[in-house]
Amino acid sequence: MRIAIGSDHAGHSLKQHLIEHLGRKGVHVRDFGTDSTESMDYPDTAHPVAEAVGTGDSDLGVVICGSGNGVNMTANKHPGIRSALAWNPEIAALARQHNNANVLALPARFIDDDEAVQILDAFLAASFEGGRHQRRVEKIACKP
Repeated sequence: MRIAIGSDHAGHSLKQHLIEHLGRKGVHVRDFGTDSTESMDYPDTAHPVAEAVGTGDSDLGVVICGSGNGVNMTANKHPGIRSALAWNPEIAALARQHNNANVLALPARFIDDDEAVQILDAFLAASFEGGRHQRRVEKIACKP
């Protein structure tokens, strides 16, 4: 599995923790920054994560900012990306199972490291159920 990950300054510490966790699981991680807690603009890391998932260079993505909203909105601007904001494991699993989410957005200021690991693990363990959900997922993308 190949995971693209990126955060803003508010999510830097959590991102580093998740990279270590994924490394212990043998997951290949591509880190799109940021590399510090200095203030920066979250789209500068969320766009490359979404692009990596959208092109197939990464299987899934993780984006992190203070609330999770900014990176989630940014990722969802990309065709084929279904980014889901999750603050507990059940929401993360349902996003994969029912919405075929391919990017997980995390709110660094509202969850701790242990909660984030549980959320990420639930997201990675779940898979799309298809069936009645397929029709709904197909209706998400805007058609020109």
